[in-house]
Amino acid sequence: MRVLIMMMGLLCAAMPTLADDTITTATEEETVLSEETNVTEEETVLSEETNVTGETDETGETALTTDISSIPRFSIMPAKSSLLDLSDTSNDERWAWNRLRKDVKPYTFMQDMTWVGVPLFVAGIIAKKEKKSFRQDYNNVHANTRLLTHFKSEIDNYTQYFGPVMATGLKLGGVEGRSDWGRYLASSLLGYATMAAIVNGVKYTAKEMRPDGSTANSWPSGHTATSFVGATILHKEYGLTHSPWFSVAGYTVATATGIMRVLNNRHWVSDVLSGAGIGIISGELGYALGDLIFKKKGLRRNDSEGLINENHPSFFNVSMGVGINNPTLDFGLGDENKMKFQASTAVGIESAYFLNKYVGLGGRLRIKSTPIKGWNNLLNEAENALSEASADLKDIATALPDNTVFDNMISDAQFSIESDHLTEFAADLGFYFNMPISQRLSMGSKLLCGRSMMQELDLNAHFSGEVINMLYDAEIKDGVFNNFEITDFKRTGDQYDYEWDYATVHASNSTKWGTGLSLTYAYKHNFHWKVFADFDYTKKDFTLTLDDDAYIYHAIPNMRDFVRILGDDNDAPQQTITKKMYQWTLGASFCVAF
Repeated sequence: MRVLIMMMGLLCAAMPTLADDTITTATEEETVLSEETNVTEEETVLSEETNVTGETDETGETALTTDISSIPRFSIMPAKSSLLDLSDTSNDERWAWNRLRKDVKPYTFMQDMTWVGVPLFVAGIIAKKEKKSFRQDYNNVHANTRLLTHFKSEIDNYTQYFGPVMATGLKLGGVEGRSDWGRYLASSLLGYATMAAIVNGVKYTAKEMRPDGSTANSWPSGHTATSFVGATILHKEYGLTHSPWFSVAGYTVATATGIMRVLNNRHWVSDVLSGAGIGIISGELGYALGDLIFKKKGLRRNDSEGLINENHPSFFNVSMGVGINNPTLDFGLGDENKMKFQASTAVGIESAYFLNKYVGLGGRLRIKSTPIKGWNNLLNEAENALSEASADLKDIATALPDNTVFDNMISDAQFSIESDHLTEFAADLGFYFNMPISQRLSMGSKLLCGRSMMQELDLNAHFSGEVINMLYDAEIKDGVFNNFEITDFKRTGDQYDYEWDYATVHASNSTKWGTGLSLTYAYKHNFHWKVFADFDYTKKDFTLTLDDDAYIYHAIPNMRDFVRILGDDNDAPQQTITKKMYQWTLGASFCVAF
């Protein structure tokens, strides 16, 4: 039988030790392969290269002899079922395009869409209100209307491409992904094209000013969107089909890219949230559109299937959420200068190893950035104080021989907000609890203890001008100044340039306690989505330091003598208040189960 001959020939082609054998059998009538043989159309006909010859046996029937060494091995390449099988494919299979594999099921449009990017995009829209805490100069004239930070790095210009570089490198290395080259490139290009259209369409319609005041194209973040498209491509090609740690790597680097865009003062947090949402949506749309275009062709592997591991629900996740806390810091500077905590942005990683299906041990690292409403009002206070000081100097100058001596003492004065966010870094350890509800759903809780550290608020001042010399007479008796009289002020012709912290709010490090509830849904094997509500408590000391006249000792250097005579210690005045912090964090996590 020819069917049996060809099947046995193909089987032996995959066994190098039998490559020189020959197989003879059967009749001439059975010449067509049926669909039930699960052999592809390319394998149904023996080409001339297979060297099939006819011979006559003793009964007079014609038998076939197949030269097995001529049958290409890739024609029987089986689907790899092992989750972590990263072995190389043959060169022919590696570069195959648009082939049909009957052992790989096609995807539908909705199977590729999780829509998790939608709430991220909406969260970015909601977070846009934080910019109302800043005075922005849309004409890009005055530096004192910008938010400045000292963090500078260009690594985010490169990390945005981590996903596609990783996925393409794996393919070049012969690691079989979800798609062949044609489908992979088409789905990726569709994803990036969708992202570019959305990002640029919104950027140049919204015209949001960047926090550094450079250009009006801040929202949404293009770097973040690009990095999350790439992370989604890596997730689709290798995270879902091989190992969840490919997905962890992709989305962790994408999240780091977004954080660096904020730290580099190029984007607001709202820009990054919306950019992440657009990136995920675009990446998923690229693959969903690929499903409509290619249908069954070009697929190499299916996603791994499975449900929650009820016996050991250990996990690692990357989370993003919104913090809700509303304490007010009142340092007695007036109602308009009370500092009120606004909704914060929280990003973190969390992991726990479960000893059984109910109890585990783990920890959490979280960064929470909270805008403080009212901090920018100190800009007005600082400028008003400078105006009053200038008026006082003019009054003093009227009694001097040179009544213009102070005209150039402050030739340039700038105030800038280094930070109007209290950024909290928290690390916690403790117990995690799990209660399975069904094969796909489980409830979780935790009890944690850790440490909380906060970055300070900072209002910066930068003055420059002409150095003035103060002339005075002093009577010293027994080492004590009895009389001190300022006689005149003289120009020196020298220049000073001084920058300092005009006002800061510092928070003490503190012990914190935390708990929370979560609901986990397993949508793929090893991949879960989790929504959570966390509660944290801590008590902190907040200290305001207001140093409004530090420049005077550089503009008039010997003014220090006068201050020392008066018994002043030259230290900037401080005020400390203690606050109990009750914080809720609501958010979602992308989880990898192990």
